[in-house]
Amino acid sequence: MSKLKILFLCTGNSCRSQMAEGWARHLKGDVIEAYSAGLEACGLNPKAVQVMAEAGVDISQQKSKNVMGLLDIPFDYVITVCGHADENCPVFPGTTKVIHRGFDDPPRLALSARTEDEAMNNYRRVRDEIREYIASLPDALPSNMEINRGKA
Repeated sequence: MSKLKILFLCTGNSCRSQMAEGWARHLKGDVIEAYSAGLEACGLNPKAVQVMAEAGVDISQQKSKNVMGLLDIPFDYVITVCGHADENCPVFPGTTKVIHRGFDDPPRLALSARTEDEAMNNYRRVRDEIREYIASLPDALPSNMEINRGKA
């Protein structure tokens, strides 16, 4: 059986989509060929790298990529992980299914934190929520019928 090609898409490809790619490689590498990209490439967030390392997943060698450079890859699914990416997702050729599963933005949450530890806890919470979602894949992915009915 061939692996599902899944692209995790967010605005800057610096945090949430990078975490999702890392978790997918770590937890589901036998069934998912994971990619991540952003509507723009903003660089890898060092705090995302740090909290993923705390969980035993090294994403330090992943690169921030612009989605426009990946449009020729025949993805099975594109999963948008933020509202902005969902609203501005480019059209993918072929039978690619685009679904949305949003997560809070750790850098934005960290802005209102009173301490560094409180800021890092925002990253940890989102990291763990993304892990839980990735662990549910591919079973949690909607079927073609559900997508065609607009339930995805």
